[in-house]
Amino acid sequence: MWYTKKVQSKMKVLVTGGAGFIGSHTAKALRAKGYEPVVYDNLFRGHRGAVRWGDFERGEITDRTRLLEVLRKHDIRAVIHLAALAYVGESMSEPGKYLETNVGGTMALLESMRTAGVDRLVFSSTCATYGVPETLPLTESHPQSPSNLYGETKRMAEKMIAWYGDLFGLQWIALRYFNAAGADPDAETGELHTPETHLLPLAIEAAIDSSQPLRVLGVDYDTADGTAVRDYVHVADLAAAHVLALRRLEAGNPSAAYNLGTGAGVSVRQVIEAVARVSGKKPAVCETGRRAGDPPAVVADASLARQTLGWTPRFTQIERIVETAWNWRLNPLRQVWMEAR
Repeated sequence: MWYTKKVQSKMKVLVTGGAGFIGSHTAKALRAKGYEPVVYDNLFRGHRGAVRWGDFERGEITDRTRLLEVLRKHDIRAVIHLAALAYVGESMSEPGKYLETNVGGTMALLESMRTAGVDRLVFSSTCATYGVPETLPLTESHPQSPSNLYGETKRMAEKMIAWYGDLFGLQWIALRYFNAAGADPDAETGELHTPETHLLPLAIEAAIDSSQPLRVLGVDYDTADGTAVRDYVHVADLAAAHVLALRRLEAGNPSAAYNLGTGAGVSVRQVIEAVARVSGKKPAVCETGRRAGDPPAVVADASLARQTLGWTPRFTQIERIVETAWNWRLNPLRQVWMEAR
């Protein structure tokens, strides 16, 4: 007997902020694992050229009507929520903008998801929710006491998401990133912020152009070389964690929050030295005083993500992370993105 076999379509996942640094890598990782990402972004700080692995829908994260329209149009079954403003200094000088986007935007998304019947959410959170570390390495049980408004807006968003889980059955996972760095190993997407605030791309620019020295904010910390120590986690490893988190939700596992970091601290001086080795050029440096509120060291305990999600970072050496960022900096595609702005 002849019959037509029904082909099961790929599960569609909305990626808010999917035209940004981590979002574009996440969309690529989703596509590689058989999902169909749909990017939702206002392109304020994202790039249209970064949308290469799925459909694109332009919209504001605070626009409930537009969000609901997109969720229904694409029959979205899960959301990965990365859309946010993420500059610590700016959050302190423009608090209203951060509360509206990061908190109000999350509320708009949650309500739109509830109306559309979408009940799985992977949330992009941050180690900034912990504030100044009381103990190291930081575990998920460390008190959340943010020292800046950016971290506070992410903590507030986590709380709202948890309440929607309790009240309406939303399944969720919050991923608390440490310092995202590097670029796609294939150099198909990467980091391009305006203005740039992250250490690694600034160090690379200082190696290329000595007229743009890297400001080292503090050389008198109680660390091995006097500069601040951070846990740098490769962006491709972060992207992989989103896919693992989504699969865990699909399997019906309980909601939870997970740290994402390598567990190894790297100082500012060590990053500069790694850039010099990879590029063959010594970055120009200008040493200045500490930035208010910056702790000497922030390092993750990501054992829970390793044990529960099965997440193992591939890029654990700072030189390997720098190599991918350097290759992206030299990629002509990056220049195309810049000119398109």
